[in-house]
Amino acid sequence: MMPGFRLNFAPLKEPLGFIRVLEWFTAVFAFGSCGGYSGRKVISLNCTEGANQTLTAAFSYPFRLNQEVLVEGNTTLCNRTVGETHLMGDSASSVEFFVGVAVMAFLYCMLALLVYLGYMHVYKDSNFGPMLDFVVTAAFAFLWLVCSSAWARGLQVVKDATGPAGIKSTLSLCTMPDVHCEVSKMANMRSLDISVVFGFLNVIVWLGNAWFVYKETQWHSQKAAAQQASGRRSAPAPAPI
Repeated sequence: MMPGFRLNFAPLKEPLGFIRVLEWFTAVFAFGSCGGYSGRKVISLNCTEGANQTLTAAFSYPFRLNQEVLVEGNTTLCNRTVGETHLMGDSASSVEFFVGVAVMAFLYCMLALLVYLGYMHVYKDSNFGPMLDFVVTAAFAFLWLVCSSAWARGLQVVKDATGPAGIKSTLSLCTMPDVHCEVSKMANMRSLDISVVFGFLNVIVWLGNAWFVYKETQWHSQKAAAQQASGRRSAPAPAPI
């Protein structure tokens, strides 16, 4: 057992500990719903000349679409030879940033809960602990806002690139009048949408928790003491008898 460790579950009944547990779960759902994603869409080519054919657009995390092959080199489609064709777009930076923030938030929640449950007596007796906790919590609220906004934009790039308009602009064959292209099977991107929702939910949760952490800091106690002292000074003196 680590020195000074005193197991106490009481902080979980308070907003400080309860919201930290909630943050742990929302971080898990955020990176779990997009980190291992893979999907594919089937494109049907209806040809006036030649046999109808199908192509598969497969893509997965981290969504470097420009490295995903749509057509192998020198493939014959609708009696035409088509060179190697890749999907368009690259959302790797935004989704990796999002997952990175989620994983760091997940780890910080575990560390914070360890302190709350085992070292709360040290946490409350120290000025540095609550202030560091507040700064980190506020920083994560900001990071969640930035990374969620970036990933929401990155997800839209994925949807546009793998949608009917994106496929037609990628595959020049689809612009020819005697070839009709359509996406006959759509990939289920519901989990990716959920990841964005949980990203912005984390912004709200971490901002809310920042207030409860702030109340544990010396800044809040000094402000409250100053307000009480000001109230006593402004109180009218009792009238002489």
